Amino acid sequence: MNILVDTSVWSLALRRDSPPNCQEVARLRIALKEGESVFTTGLILQELLQGFRGPKARRRIIEEFATLPLIVPERRDHMDAAELRVKLRQEGIRAGTMDVLLARLCLRHSLSLLSTDKDFTHMAKHVPLSLVR
Repeated sequence: MNILVDTSVWSLALRRDSPPNCQEVARLRIALKEGESVFTTGLILQELLQGFRGPKARRRIIEEFATLPLIVPERRDHMDAAELRVKLRQEGIRAGTMDVLLARLCLRHSLSLLSTDKDFTHMAKHVPLSLVR
């Protein structure tokens, strides 16, 4: 399975204190251990670097992410994400700018999304977004 792991899961998995025993973190660990294809994007890396403090945490994040394939959004991804956000809003679904871009990247690259963010669950009811269960 090809997986894009959202910031919400990475932030739990990379905490200094023992991460909460949640199924998404456990699923990420299995994916990494079994050599599944785990992807990221610069937006997720940036959010993590902004959320963790200190040079040690920064180095750890950079080292962890150095081996992951990085998806770079193209101009078309941003335009399609905007269209997707409008469509969702018409359906009564509120979705953030970054969330719709991540959804768009998953759709374009045939990736399943691993996230603790329930907004993606609502989104997946209206678009063919594959979520890791």
